[in-house]
Amino acid sequence: MKTRAALLLLVTIAFGLAPFVTPPFTGYDPALFPVQIAEPAIQPAGYAFSIWGLIYLWLILHAGLGLFRHADSLAWDAPRWPLILSVALGAAWLSIAPVAPILATVTIWIMALAAIAALLRADTETDRWLLSAPIAILAGWLTAAASVSTGVVLSGYGLLPDTGSAAVMLAVTLGLALWTQAQKPRMPVYGLTVIWALIGVTVKNAGVNPTVAILAGLGIALVAFTLRPRRHA
Repeated sequence: MKTRAALLLLVTIAFGLAPFVTPPFTGYDPALFPVQIAEPAIQPAGYAFSIWGLIYLWLILHAGLGLFRHADSLAWDAPRWPLILSVALGAAWLSIAPVAPILATVTIWIMALAAIAALLRADTETDRWLLSAPIAILAGWLTAAASVSTGVVLSGYGLLPDTGSAAVMLAVTLGLALWTQAQKPRMPVYGLTVIWALIGVTVKNAGVNPTVAILAGLGIALVAFTLRPRRHA
């Protein structure tokens, strides 16, 4: 267990340092695609990406505590392997994205599914804000980010129009997010992170693409509904 805990801290530090050793990434370069779309509808407003700072810090705290205080805890060890996979790929993703959008899309889907697998393994009652919450915010953002990447690729290669691509991938985001949140009703950080991403899409498209803005707004309402307090008999 200590080996896994140490490996997780190592790859998480590499993940956090990646933005400092790679060029700033603000979205796929439209020149990489046959159909050049300057502002894809599925892509959130720029401010939404500021959540990465919180993700990096929370994951590093999680990994550090996991090694130095909870290396032998079964609860802390349960999500480590899928989390290691997700974070290790994340450390390399910023080097892939500027030159290979399709490979980057495949990679970010593996990251997202691995993060969701880690969340499903994480105990939401034991040290919940240090154990499961950091995993939840990563999984929530990657759920949205993987769909954004796919939407940009679909429209960029002319497989779907920009609005149609955004609509399809919003549906994919919601389907995956609602299912995942239902598995972990005691960890609202996941759903709140998806909502943050959807707000970014709404803001980006307000007044520009009402169809996408409305669909994203409906998605916010649906995810928020799953987070409502439940009465217990």
